[in-house]
Amino acid sequence: MNPGIVGKYLGQFLLALAVLMAPAAGWAGWYAEWDALGAFLTSMALVAGCGGLLMLLGRHAKNVLYQREALGLVGIGWLLAAGAGALPFFFSGVMGPVDAYFEAMSGFTTTGATVLADIEGADRSILFWRSFTHWLGGMGIIVLFIAVLPYLGAGGKQLFRSETPGPDPRGLRPRIRDTASILWKIYLSFTAAQTLLLMATGMSLFEALCQTFGTLATGGFSTRQASIAGFNSISAEIIIILFMVLAGTNFSLYFAMMRGDWRAPFRSTEWRVYIGLFAVATAFIAVNLVATAVPPEANNLADDAEVLQTGPPYGAAHALRVAAFQVVAIMTTTGFCTDNFDIWPDFSRMLLVVLMFIGGCAGSTGGGMKVIRLVMLAKMVYWRIESTFRPKTIRIIRINGAVIDNDIQRMVYAFFVLYIAIFAIASLCMTAIGLPFTTAATSVAATLNNIGPGLELVGATADYSHIPDIGKLLLSVCMVMGRLELFSICVLFLPAFWKHS
Repeated sequence: MNPGIVGKYLGQFLLALAVLMAPAAGWAGWYAEWDALGAFLTSMALVAGCGGLLMLLGRHAKNVLYQREALGLVGIGWLLAAGAGALPFFFSGVMGPVDAYFEAMSGFTTTGATVLADIEGADRSILFWRSFTHWLGGMGIIVLFIAVLPYLGAGGKQLFRSETPGPDPRGLRPRIRDTASILWKIYLSFTAAQTLLLMATGMSLFEALCQTFGTLATGGFSTRQASIAGFNSISAEIIIILFMVLAGTNFSLYFAMMRGDWRAPFRSTEWRVYIGLFAVATAFIAVNLVATAVPPEANNLADDAEVLQTGPPYGAAHALRVAAFQVVAIMTTTGFCTDNFDIWPDFSRMLLVVLMFIGGCAGSTGGGMKVIRLVMLAKMVYWRIESTFRPKTIRIIRINGAVIDNDIQRMVYAFFVLYIAIFAIASLCMTAIGLPFTTAATSVAATLNNIGPGLELVGATADYSHIPDIGKLLLSVCMVMGRLELFSICVLFLPAFWKHS
């Protein structure tokens, strides 16, 4: 590990974060929220000062990044980003230090778990900042860093591989900076389109931007206490469903479509399974809601949401509406809510928990294990079972016509084992600090998969404010592990990683 080059780039990274706080400071000035404006200006000065100091300390380091330094930069960079992003929450007096770090980590990792008990009572500039952290973290703050720095060279490719989700993060173009630039252009185009469409439904620019940030980043922070149910707009829900599906799709498919290959998604095994799971899960949950008597309070996520009917059972149209929204919101790991799914029948709740672990497509802004890994695992398991009675048969595993080599297969196996182990250990730790079983397990599932809401005490209508500080710190680690797909954070705990070589 070469600490000089890591410190130098971390310094530049912090300077960029200080600049990125300016839009939120602008909203504070627009809304005359002077305490919040002071908090943003103080935070910007402090973050910029720390960045300048790190750059000064690493000024003589060569601009060469190897794999170890890239991993360190990504892992430490995300931990520092949450610390920097927490400062406005802390200096404005909205939260204490641990809560502020949890909220910022939840924002940047696009988790959407919140400790704010009164969302609509907070300053709008603070709400904008928490949503803006979603948007920055959705495509990847390090990917943005690559897109604007022309001199990273091969080091940029190492950074891209360390941050981009999926088992095989390859670039769209030979130059990795071009790849990062293309991804951000697509992301910006979707942002503009969704913002305009939401404004057409009656939302203000401020609310449309915040909901768009939460949607495209598959994050889930909203400006309403009742989440999307608070808008009581079926047109807004349809727009958000559409863009959640788009955000959970591999962005390389959009690049292929831009090149004229309009059938690229339909030839993708992962995308077909992804859409198929939406359809099947929505149908199952809708039927389950219609067929099972549900307490009236299950529909009362928002008192002012007149469209949400009360009384058991759900009507067919309403069941389909809420099932479709929640299935897409949970599987894409966005975490928006239009209904209190915590009081749904057990089958529907369990199916949502399963969807939490599946997640979106590789190369998307979604979290979870990723559809492509589960497709690979299914093929590998089938081959192993078949080999028990056909031991001499040679099977080549292919996805979309491409051979999945042994290295990728081993990586998928290792990821799955590590994923389950971290989930089990973290869940045990959460029960050890006094949380009930369902709350403990689903809080870890919701943060490790970057979803936000879980069940019971961390359910759709609840928040994480009652979780002890030690639990919030553990869940913060789960968030960043899930966002960086485990390895880029796990290496930081290995003593050998820090040895100079």
